[in-house]
Amino acid sequence: MSTEKSSLHTRNLHRYPYDFDQLISCVPELKQYVFTNAYQTVTINFSIPQAVKLLNKALLLHYYHIKNWDIPEANLCPPIPGRADYVHYIADLLAEHQNKIPAGSSIKGLDIGTGANLVYPLISHSSYGWKMTGTDISEDSLANARNILDANPDLLSAIQLKKQPDSDHIFKNIINAGDRFTFSMCNPPFHDSEESAVKGNIRKTKNLNRSKKQKPLLNFGGQQNELWCEGGEIAFITKMIHESALYPSQVLWFTCLVSKKDNLHKLTALVKKLKAAEYKTIDMAQGQKISRILAWTFAPQKDRKDWF
Repeated sequence: MSTEKSSLHTRNLHRYPYDFDQLISCVPELKQYVFTNAYQTVTINFSIPQAVKLLNKALLLHYYHIKNWDIPEANLCPPIPGRADYVHYIADLLAEHQNKIPAGSSIKGLDIGTGANLVYPLISHSSYGWKMTGTDISEDSLANARNILDANPDLLSAIQLKKQPDSDHIFKNIINAGDRFTFSMCNPPFHDSEESAVKGNIRKTKNLNRSKKQKPLLNFGGQQNELWCEGGEIAFITKMIHESALYPSQVLWFTCLVSKKDNLHKLTALVKKLKAAEYKTIDMAQGQKISRILAWTFAPQKDRKDWF
């Protein structure tokens, strides 16, 4: 019998088992992928990309009122509950300065690598009314993100898209003089090569299927810039921390997911070296694995309330 997913954030709308009747009423095509497993749990096969995509489409429509969400087959199809958790933990981080969760368009968030799916800005705005900017180096991904916004015209004033023209930079070319963001967020590429990404997907699919299939589908999709980069996660976040120091008064909290716990020591050491006023690590469950958010700020404690 399925029970509450207590590892998810207390405000996460996905803590309880999916009501597939409701979800199918939102997206009827999902029905063909829904079945009852050996444990008498109604579910889908998460190793089938189309099943995951239709589930996401239904979740985003039912819980967040996002119409006609879709992504190309080649792009990353993110697990919605884990993405929502990141947003809620950022809300808690911001609430420390006001003793309440700040909502509305005065809170401005920057999503680095928003991808074709645009999920973080969609959930952020739907949950808290925040104004969001999503960035990406891929014009194709941004074109799909624009399609999602065009299908939801009420979001056009709340979510902005910007292309990063230089893959060697993260904040440069994106943060202009006069810009102020309450936070930045990022789910960085984890792997350091395509080979590593494929091996990771083989392991993931084996775990989902409990099979020995050697050439599984890349069940969550993913373009190169979504899944891997030279040097992997540690290199990407190191670059991000270095660049963040160039914008100390334009972003209150810089945040980034860190999948590999062993990377935290080097990253926090770099944050301290660059004289951040404060940093913290927030543990969170993301799907079947434990992840964590590294957050750092250059703003002195006494000045932080001025951001709200």
